[in-house]
Amino acid sequence: MFIETRKQGKKKKYYLVHAYRLGDAVKRISRYLGSDLDKKELESLKKKAEGQILKQIKEKNILQFEISKEEIDYYKRFELKLEIEHLQKKVEWKRFTEDFTYNTNAIEGSTVAYYEVKDLIEKKELPTNTEEIETINVAKTIDFIKTTGEELSLGLIKRLHYLCFIGTKWFAGKLRNVEVVIKDNKGKIIHQGAPYKKIKNLLQELIGWYIRYNKKYPPLLLVSVIHNQFEKIHPFQDGNGRVGRLLLNYILLKHEYPPVNISLKDRSKYYNILQIYDKNGDVKPTIKFLISQYKKYYN
Repeated sequence: MFIETRKQGKKKKYYLVHAYRLGDAVKRISRYLGSDLDKKELESLKKKAEGQILKQIKEKNILQFEISKEEIDYYKRFELKLEIEHLQKKVEWKRFTEDFTYNTNAIEGSTVAYYEVKDLIEKKELPTNTEEIETINVAKTIDFIKTTGEELSLGLIKRLHYLCFIGTKWFAGKLRNVEVVIKDNKGKIIHQGAPYKKIKNLLQELIGWYIRYNKKYPPLLLVSVIHNQFEKIHPFQDGNGRVGRLLLNYILLKHEYPPVNISLKDRSKYYNILQIYDKNGDVKPTIKFLISQYKKYYN
């Protein structure tokens, strides 16, 4: 954010300005501070306006994440502890597909048992209901992200949703055209998705952010921002959690990291890190959580 001074006759008018990129366009948010202000008044009004702009950024779901070299080095130190090459050797895709499919669906309330997941994937059992069809769909989508050479795009994100929900949801692969509010079991609003008219631009902004920084930022930082921001936007009418976790693994694989399985047992911790990001944009808890999931799963 910066102070912009505009002259109008003999008066000097001051504005606090914040510039950000939305898709291919550069947008600005500005707040008028006053005219002919001394340094003390200007500083006081600037602090107040900063809070107002930050609130507007949060309400608009604008992605604000550019970090210094020192912070990048800090995040890289987290990842060095993982011994990625060692973990890569431990990936057993058949087992991972079963584990991920079971856990990612169960997190969303699926009642399909683990042994049933295995039978459905191995075609020992035919699907008889929506949950079982989605079990097979998710397993096939894992195969897709493992083998695709596609770059991150709006089309790829919609394809992930389509592959997961073809045959179970009429809106498979379609961005929502309704507003969504997520409530807890007491009826309290815990998250409100982005306004549906802004979804396409916000996803394009997110993709643009990834394109700009994917060779600069460490992979766990990239996936933490992408996953959290995707869930914050909540682009689909339903199925955002599963698509978000598949998107997370798609990017990990792009960066030659092993896939990560988020365990049903850690569902409450997982929801907590999403809420922390939603409130203040802090990704450190997400990175630490992903590292803990790596260690649990591969050890």
